[in-house]
Amino acid sequence: MTDRYREILVVDLLGGIGDLIMLLPAVHALARRNPGARLRVLTHDPGAGLLRADPAVDAVRTPRHGRPGAEREAVRDALAERRPDLVVSTTRYDGIPDLLAASGARCVTDLWRKPPPDEPVGTRYLRILHEEGLLTAADVATRPRVALAPAVLAAGEQVVTALVSLAGADPALVAAAYGPAGTARPLRAPVVLVTEAGMAVKRWPAPWWRRLADALHRRGHPVLSVGPEPVSPSVVPLPRMDLPVLAGCFAAVARRGGVVVGPDTGPVRLAAASGAATVGLFGPTWARRYGIGGVDLQGLPECEHRLPTAITEQSCWWQGDCPLSPTGPACMADLRPERVHAAVRTLLTRTGEKPP
Repeated sequence: MTDRYREILVVDLLGGIGDLIMLLPAVHALARRNPGARLRVLTHDPGAGLLRADPAVDAVRTPRHGRPGAEREAVRDALAERRPDLVVSTTRYDGIPDLLAASGARCVTDLWRKPPPDEPVGTRYLRILHEEGLLTAADVATRPRVALAPAVLAAGEQVVTALVSLAGADPALVAAAYGPAGTARPLRAPVVLVTEAGMAVKRWPAPWWRRLADALHRRGHPVLSVGPEPVSPSVVPLPRMDLPVLAGCFAAVARRGGVVVGPDTGPVRLAAASGAATVGLFGPTWARRYGIGGVDLQGLPECEHRLPTAITEQSCWWQGDCPLSPTGPACMADLRPERVHAAVRTLLTRTGEKPP
């Protein structure tokens, strides 16, 4: 590597929290290989909130409105604000790659090119940037990590302490989760269930969540959840909060040796990037390409309708209509709660459950 850049613009306007987290290693590697550069990121809320405390990022920009054309307009504004000499982008729609190329900066806008089915997306980004001479071979091993301010860590610690502590949790929830007063068991490492997937095709069946939660509860684990409603009386829901504080909660769970379980969705990737052990539930997406990095379980790996490198073209993707089952995604149902419970127990053993 010989070239160094002073003004770097990273564009991720795909819309998903998970998409942004998969790009974080590239953001951090570019900052590391260009010391002193001013690095800006153009992305969407709420993911933008994860970058505002990141020392590698000098400025975060978001589209000014939600109407059609907002993303292209935001790119034009970012280029006018400061002329970059390097642009890296995951965004390919609405003529945005051509708009970036017209800026005169060096542009890498084809991070999705020729994806192997068994190479993780984030690693593919890094490998392409290495092939372009922008990163070193060592950078390809970079993992996603969110930068958390001390105040965010403290807030997450406070929330988790309250929810896993018999003294601090809501009495009604304590009674449901731990039994009547005087029968409570010593608290073990917490497990967080991320029950909402954002897309119907990624949802794990509600009865499976209930069976998993009850099995963990019987072993004495505080079971928390991120989702619209608890899946079992034994589950204590986390309150609604912004993404940085949620990341702080996941860091507090990690400190206790806990585990976060959920489908291929942004909050589970956020948990891993906050240091927590994760069990990822993969059905329509291929775990070898979209894996989160903890224990990634693949449902129905033999499904002939799955397209690992073109998931949005799958017949089930947008509407969630499974061609193999009228009652929901067969690939997600294939992930039996006993298998998931065993994976959680394995991770809890590895992390060495730490006391709260």
